[in-house]
Amino acid sequence: MGFAMAHAEATKRKVEKGGPPSSRRGLTRSGEVRAEPTAVYSRPAFCKAHGISESFYHKLQNDGLGPDELRLGSKVLITFESAARWRAARERATVTASKRQAIAPSPAVGKETIG
Repeated sequence: MGFAMAHAEATKRKVEKGGPPSSRRGLTRSGEVRAEPTAVYSRPAFCKAHGISESFYHKLQNDGLGPDELRLGSKVLITFESAARWRAARERATVTASKRQAIAPSPAVGKETIG
């Protein structure tokens, strides 16, 4: 049996069972149904999405600079809203630090050489 016939048979069986015809929309490569997007990150997912390591995440938390966490039993989650607030706060801190650095005089300015 060729590929086209096997595919047609599989599609026919899906339709007979009440399933949708063979469409890739909403399916992973392995054919599993995609999970709906969640409204929260786990710690590892947050770190991956923001390009930071988990050890750096914990350093930020210890310094009081991490995102707000949601605790459900033993699970620790970060909501998308909390992540957005955290990103905005980090951006503001970066802009403020660069403005301070631009305003601060250079250590070499105003020094005269004695010779």
